Amino acid sequence: MSLRIQIQPSMWGRYSKKLNTKIDNYHCVGIFDKVQSEERGMRFLNTSKGAISEGELISFYWMVDPDDGAIVDVRFQLYGPSILIGIAQTICELAIGKNYDQVSRLSVELIDKHLRDHPQTAAFPPEVLPHIHMVLEAMQQIADRCKDIPLASNYIAMPAPLDIGEVLEGGYPGWENLSNPQKIALIEEVIARDIRPYIELDAGGVKIIDLINGNELLIAYQGSCTSCFAATGSTLSYIQHVLRSKVHPQLQVIPDLSGHS
Repeated sequence: MSLRIQIQPSMWGRYSKKLNTKIDNYHCVGIFDKVQSEERGMRFLNTSKGAISEGELISFYWMVDPDDGAIVDVRFQLYGPSILIGIAQTICELAIGKNYDQVSRLSVELIDKHLRDHPQTAAFPPEVLPHIHMVLEAMQQIADRCKDIPLASNYIAMPAPLDIGEVLEGGYPGWENLSNPQKIALIEEVIARDIRPYIELDAGGVKIIDLINGNELLIAYQGSCTSCFAATGSTLSYIQHVLRSKVHPQLQVIPDLSGHS
């Protein structure tokens, strides 16, 4: 064994804390069948990817609402390295409550951003990418088999709000004492971690233009958000809710709609 191999840090040490938490606290593992799904009025779908003989195998089980394509429940079973557990658990959490079209657009980049502890540090090393791609391919296989299910008539290609995690009571400590550039930097960090990845599911984007009077945040939409009527409705409400929960309860988000069609 070479010295380089002996001194390499363990793979677990190269995972983010969030990813390690998913590996240690998985709760979507399990199975259900067609009978159980039909008892709830849901369509049952399942698929497998890999093989035990190849050292890794993952199976997913979906319950899908036949009326609007919403994923009601997801379970997985697997054989293989721990990274599969963490990624499968993460994807299941992201999938439940979404429709199959939204899940089909999950990507390595989105998962990475979702699991990062720090904006500039990847959640996992590049060596595990083949495992992650295998999990995503399995989910894509099921999503492709849902295309005959009509999506909800009011579906506007925006992800439903996800669990935004902890809420800071009263806002970020010392908010009032921060300079305007510091406040903007803090808001940008929250947007990058808790908002932008989900908007990017639908090829949209958001950027900060300015912070006025200490609590009026002027933003601009990008991509598909510029032509989506939810930009002044559910999307705006979600952005403001997250920022008020994690930055300051009196923040008011004001979209610049000069380029909105």
